[in-house]
Amino acid sequence: MNPAVGYSPYLLVVVFAAAAVLFALAPLGMARLWAEKFSPPKPGPDKNAIYECGLESKGDACGQFKSDYYLYGIVFLIFDVETIFLLPFAVAFGGLSVGAFVAMMIFISLLAEGLVWAWQKGVLTWK
Repeated sequence: MNPAVGYSPYLLVVVFAAAAVLFALAPLGMARLWAEKFSPPKPGPDKNAIYECGLESKGDACGQFKSDYYLYGIVFLIFDVETIFLLPFAVAFGGLSVGAFVAMMIFISLLAEGLVWAWQKGVLTWK
C-alpha cells in the first residue's frame, strides 16, 4: 500500500478489530432484544426456587463427599493421555532414534511408577 494515498497502514488492523468486537457483541445484543420482546417475565416461587438437575436441593450445600470418584477420573485421564502419546510412538517406532526410544521409556516408567503408587495408596480400590 502506498503511504502517499493518504491513509495509515494500521487502518486495516483497526477495521478488523472493530469487526471482531462487533462480531462478538451483535449476537449478544440481538439475543437481549429478543428476550425482552418475546420472553415475558414469569416470577414466582417455583421459578425463583433453587434446584439442580430438576431436583430441589435439600440440606446444606457444603456437605462432605467422598473423593473416590474424582480419583478414579484423574487416574483414567492420566492413562488416557498416556495412550494418546503411545499410539504415535508405536506407529513410528521403526523410524525413531535411540534418544526418542529412551525418552518414551522414561515416560512409560514414570507412568508405571504412578500406577504402582496409586495401587499402593489404595486409590484403585472402591470402598
